Amino acid sequence: MTQTKSKIRSMVLISLAAAILCIFAPIAFPIAFSPVPITLGTFAIYICCAVLGAKKGALSVVIYIALGAIGLPVFSGFHGGFEKITGPTGGFIIGFLFCGFLTGLVADLFENKIYCYAIGMILGTILCYSFGTVWLMYQNHLNLLPALGAAVLPFLPGDAAKIVFATLIAYPVRHAVQKI
Repeated sequence: MTQTKSKIRSMVLISLAAAILCIFAPIAFPIAFSPVPITLGTFAIYICCAVLGAKKGALSVVIYIALGAIGLPVFSGFHGGFEKITGPTGGFIIGFLFCGFLTGLVADLFENKIYCYAIGMILGTILCYSFGTVWLMYQNHLNLLPALGAAVLPFLPGDAAKIVFATLIAYPVRHAVQKI
């Protein structure tokens, strides 16, 4: 493949991943006792970044965040704007970038070991939870335990299911994309 075709292929894949994030991430299910909704954003990030790898996957997340920051309704609940990033759930949005990079990095390093995809997603989720929890604590003047109760604990079962399904999807898709 020529260098030009390779660059075009990369741009198309990154753009496609950013579009997938913009489609899935706004889908949100509010929780009565938490300012943080359940979204499909992490599910899309797991898949896109495991398929594309650390650099391209993270770039797709940067594009997604930039589109949301300028006002496109791509954040949870079909919201957009910079105020969403600076609001109570903004730490999770920033955490998406680190989650995606780490997920992609582990997939890059261990691309033929399916269980490593899940490990990368778990580690990425821990990073995302860390950014989100610290920012929620700051925004809402919470201590650690109430913040964990609002922003982490209710999401563990759902995120575990997302990681299982994302691993089962990303592993074969990554190998199929590499063959194209």
